[in-house]
Amino acid sequence: MLIDHLEKQLATEGVSIEELRELLVRLLNYGVLCRDESQTERELFDRLLRIEAPVRELLDLFGITLHIDRRFDYLRLLPPGSTAPGMEEAAHHSFAGSLRARLTQNEVALLLVLRMQYDQALREGKVDENGFVADSFEAIGIAMKNLLGRPLPEKSGERKRLFTRLRQLRLIDFNQDEEFESGESWLRIHPMIVDFVSGEALAALREGSVEQETTDGVESDVS
Repeated sequence: MLIDHLEKQLATEGVSIEELRELLVRLLNYGVLCRDESQTERELFDRLLRIEAPVRELLDLFGITLHIDRRFDYLRLLPPGSTAPGMEEAAHHSFAGSLRARLTQNEVALLLVLRMQYDQALREGKVDENGFVADSFEAIGIAMKNLLGRPLPEKSGERKRLFTRLRQLRLIDFNQDEEFESGESWLRIHPMIVDFVSGEALAALREGSVEQETTDGVESDVS
């Protein structure tokens, strides 16, 4: 039986079925784990590396791909029909909270700008040892206008919800108590942004061919 096979695989690493279930529930709920995010995610990330083979076997049954970045210690689940970053992308949606969760127009626009800001910082050598790039909310707002011709949401609450959504995807990190009106407030862009937004989308943005209408949901250029 499958359960007996699993128990034998897990036993060699001292992991129980309950601990496997806890890990899978977390993965399927969030779609992402970042080792440095919290003590809980650190423990779950390390647990997954110990039992990577059986976890992949279980996810493969549902066509879900597990992508692990060992350099920056994060992992993502890619929904059925998609492939690992660096290969041909077939998915038009991100994995977060459900197998296929659509992003809003504002979220996709912000993702594109964050990817551009990250790429620029990378070229200038402004990346820390963990792969993060620091940028101000003010600079991101200016980049949004310059690159896409659209501002961030006018209301502070809407802006905070927008950035909080991307924080939930572990693509950015910032102090939840930051004042979004302050030009001195900063965030950190996670290196995962490189996987999340393809090079084709970045090239289109540089060439000025990304129209506002194409950001309605998640398009094929955003994995």
